[in-house]
Amino acid sequence: MPVKAPAKSKQGGGGTSSLKVGKGRPPRVSMGGAKVALKDDIRDDVTEIGEGGHGEEWMQTKSLIKPDDQLDLSEGELKEEFTRILTANNPHAPQNIVRYNFKDRSFKQTSHVDQLAIHFSLDGNMIHKDSDEARRQKAKYGAAEKYLFTKRMKSGAVSDQAISEAEEEKKDEEGEEKAEVEEGADKRDEESTPAPPKGGDNKKLTNQFNYSERASQTYNNPYRERATQTEPPPRANFSATGNQWEIYDAYKEDQEKQAEEKAKEKKQTSSKKEEGTVKKKLTAMETQTDDVSRISHAAKIVERMVNQNTFDDVSQDFKYWEDVSDEYRDSEGTLLPLWKFSYDKAKRLAVTSLCWNPKYRDLFIVTHGSYDFMKQSRGMLLCYTMKNPSYPEYVYPTTSGVMCVDVHPEHPYLVAVGFYDGSVGVYNVTNKDNKPIYQSTAKTGKHTDPVWQVAWQKDDLDNNLNFFSVSSDGRVVAWTLVKNELTYTDVIQLKLDEAPQEGPEGTQLTPLGCGTCFDFHKQTDYLFLVGTEEGKIHKCSKAYSSQFLDTFDAHHMAVYKVHWNYYHPKIFISCSADWTVKIWDHTYKNGAMFTFDLGSSVGDVAWAPYSSTIFAAVTADGKVHVFDLSINKYEPICEQAVVQKKKTKLTHITFNPNHPIVLVGDDRGYVTSLKLSPNLRKVPKVMKKLDMQMAMHQQDKKGQELQRGPEQEIAKMDKLLALVREPSNKDN
Repeated sequence: MPVKAPAKSKQGGGGTSSLKVGKGRPPRVSMGGAKVALKDDIRDDVTEIGEGGHGEEWMQTKSLIKPDDQLDLSEGELKEEFTRILTANNPHAPQNIVRYNFKDRSFKQTSHVDQLAIHFSLDGNMIHKDSDEARRQKAKYGAAEKYLFTKRMKSGAVSDQAISEAEEEKKDEEGEEKAEVEEGADKRDEESTPAPPKGGDNKKLTNQFNYSERASQTYNNPYRERATQTEPPPRANFSATGNQWEIYDAYKEDQEKQAEEKAKEKKQTSSKKEEGTVKKKLTAMETQTDDVSRISHAAKIVERMVNQNTFDDVSQDFKYWEDVSDEYRDSEGTLLPLWKFSYDKAKRLAVTSLCWNPKYRDLFIVTHGSYDFMKQSRGMLLCYTMKNPSYPEYVYPTTSGVMCVDVHPEHPYLVAVGFYDGSVGVYNVTNKDNKPIYQSTAKTGKHTDPVWQVAWQKDDLDNNLNFFSVSSDGRVVAWTLVKNELTYTDVIQLKLDEAPQEGPEGTQLTPLGCGTCFDFHKQTDYLFLVGTEEGKIHKCSKAYSSQFLDTFDAHHMAVYKVHWNYYHPKIFISCSADWTVKIWDHTYKNGAMFTFDLGSSVGDVAWAPYSSTIFAAVTADGKVHVFDLSINKYEPICEQAVVQKKKTKLTHITFNPNHPIVLVGDDRGYVTSLKLSPNLRKVPKVMKKLDMQMAMHQQDKKGQELQRGPEQEIAKMDKLLALVREPSNKDN
C-alpha cells in the first residue's frame, strides 16, 4: 500500500508538502475507501497541531517532589497491614426509618432498608441491523455521506488520488457483490444456510424511538438426548370366510349374552329395593319428629289440658282460694305454695336469676348456673309457663353458667343474658337454633369476670337496641346491637379510693371495685345505682364516666341487690350478705331510712309492683320475709320457710306484675310459685275512699285510679319517711 500524503501541509514550513512521522511510529496507511482517507486526513491534522514542539517530552527525566506534610514512616510501619472489611451495605442508607402500621395502629421501625446505590447509568442507541428502522437509517445516512463527499470534491478538500481510489474500491465492491450473488444462486439448492453478509460499514444505527442499549449473556445449557426403545405390539394374521350361518350364530351368541346381563340387573334391582325399604323405615322413624312438629300446637294444647287435670287443685287455689284466717290476723299474712317447676338436667344447678315476660304474664325465664367458683361447669336458660308446670317451653343449654337474664320490654322475644365466663349474649326465642344471635368475645370487649346483672335500656339515637351489664372486673358496659355484631362502650369503672398500686416496670395500677348489681331509675333515664362486693353503693350517671355522683357506705359485706321503688322517685332498697336489708333516700346523706336484720345472708330483695311500702326478701336459711312498712316498720308481716330441706338456700325472688304471685328460686334448681294472702296485698283505705268518690261523680274509675294511685303511694311513703328523718332534713 502506498504511503498516504496529508491533505494540507503545515504552515511555516514552506509551500512543499511533507509527511511528519514520529520516532518509532509507523506511517499511516490507507485501508479503506474515500471515507477512511477523509477521516485520516482530519486525524493527521489534529495530530500535527497537537505534537508541535513537544514530541520528545516522554524521554525527559522526571524528579519526584515530596509534599511538606508527608509522614516519615519506618520500614516496619510501612509493611504493617491494615485490614478493612468491605460490605455491600450502603453506609449512607438510613437505619431508623419509621412507618405507620395500620394493623397494630402504631408507628413501627422498618427492618428492611434498600442498600442499592446507582453510580452510573447510560442509555444506549443500538438497534438490530436487519430491522426496518435500520434499513431506513442506512439509506438516509448513505445519501448524506454521498452528499458530503461530493461537496468536498467541489470545494477541493479531497485530493484526486483519494477520489480515484474510492471509485476503484467502489467498483471492486460492486463486482464482488455481483459475483457473490451469482455464486449464491448456484449454491442455493445445495446449501441450506445463506452466506454471511460482507462486513462493510460498522457504524451503529440509532433508534429514534428507543435509545436504551440492552445486552445479556446467558449460560448455554448442555444438550441432552433421551431415547427409549419399546417392543412392537404383537401382531397376528387372521383370515376367515364369512357366510350367512356364521353371521346368524354370532347374532345368537350376542342375544344370549344380553339376556344373561338383564337377569343379573334384575337381581341387583331387587336387592336395592329391599335396601330401599329398610331406609324408608329408618327415614320414617326420623320423620316422626317432623310429624310431631306439624301438630306441635295441638300437642301443646292437649298437654296443657292433661296438666290442668293433673294439677286441678293447684289451679283452683291459684284462681279462687283466699286465706280466710287473714280476717282474724290484721298484721300478718301467709304464702300458699302452688306449682313447683323443675327440669331434670338442671336439678344440680342453682337458680341464678328470675324474670317475668313483660307481654305474656304467665311466662317467665329461669337461668341456672353455680355460685361456687370451684365447681363451674355448664349452664342453662329455661322458659316456663304457669299453664304447663311439668316441662319448660324453651330449653337453651350453655357451656358456661348463666348468671343473669333480662327480657326486652318492647320485644318480648329478645332475651339478654350474662355468663360466668364474662361474656354476654342475646337469644331470640322465636328461632329454632339453640345458639345466641349475638355474643361477645375476647376481641369484642367481653368482661374478664362473671357478669352479675344485665338490663335493657331505651334505644339510642340511631334506634339501635342496647343493654347494660355489670361485672366483678369493675366495669359497667353498654352493649349495642348493630347489624350482625355486638359493640360495646365502657360507661364507668368502679374505682376505689385507695392509692394506686405499683405494677410491673413502675406502672401505676388503679384498684377497681367488684360490681355485683345495678338498677336504673324508673323516671330519670341517666341515673343508676351500682352495688359492689366492698359493701358500697355508687350513684352514677350515664353522662359522667370518670366519677360518681354519690357513694353510700351501705353494708359491711357484698351487696347482692339494689332496687328503685316503683312509685317514689327517691327511695331504693338494698340487701347484703351481712344479713341486713336497708331502705335509702338517695338525697339523704345521714344514712339509711330503715334497717332490717333478717338473721341470715339475704340473697335477693324486691319491691311489690302494687304498693310503695311492701317488699319481700329471701335468705340463706330457706325463708321468705314479706314487709309492709305501712303496717309494721320493725318486723315482717310474713316469715315463712318454703323449702323442704334445711340446707337448701333461697337465691332469688320476683313479683308477678299482674297476679298476686311470687316466684322463689333455690340453689338446687327448683322454682316455687307462692300465692300472697289478702293481708300481704292490701289496698290502702285512702284508695278505697277515692274510688267511692270517683264512683259518685260518675267519672272514669280506671283512668282516675291510674292518675291518683302513684300520688297516694308517694304520699304514703313520705309519711313514713317524715317519722324517721331528722327534723333539720325534713325538707329534703
